[in-house]
Amino acid sequence: MCIIHISEHHSAPKSVLEEAKTALSHFPQLANVNIDVRFKKHIRKSTMQAQPVFSDVLRQKKDRGYVIYISKKVKITGHEFSTKFIPSNIIIGWLGHELGHICDYQNRSSFGLIVFGLKYLFSGAFLRAAERSADTFAISNGMHRYILATKNFILDHADIPRSYKRRIQKYYLSPEEIMMLVEEKNQELHLSESN
Repeated sequence: MCIIHISEHHSAPKSVLEEAKTALSHFPQLANVNIDVRFKKHIRKSTMQAQPVFSDVLRQKKDRGYVIYISKKVKITGHEFSTKFIPSNIIIGWLGHELGHICDYQNRSSFGLIVFGLKYLFSGAFLRAAERSADTFAISNGMHRYILATKNFILDHADIPRSYKRRIQKYYLSPEEIMMLVEEKNQELHLSESN
């Protein structure tokens, strides 16, 4: 797998290089944060996963590195999709969501990251809050079209089982909530411009 350096701090496999560049361009606050996008053979219950580099967890925020893993094949309760056949804007949306997680991680201390990991694994309520927070970070960074496209891809895709769709509906922002956040952001922008 050919890994290409996007910048001094970012790298991605050649096959998703353009998608990674587009997603990263929406997160200027992560320009100096080390982020590597990599393929992984299998990710349990997910398509992508962002996490701190294990050896960096105890480092200061500015010195931490992160990895976004992309599953080579997305297996959703018996149905298998190769990521190379998933549309580009959907990959961008998924990457944007994972970059939202990294923004969240950057706001946490080392101890806070460890607590986050434990709560994420064992608390459904915390998992829901963390996933919705990642979506919100991505939307506030101008990625609402991509996040919306990703949600609609999952919810409208006939071959994706209902159980997986229910999981998305339970833990992540709905398309309606995304549009409400966008509307709120537009109103705030309009108010600040008129003052």
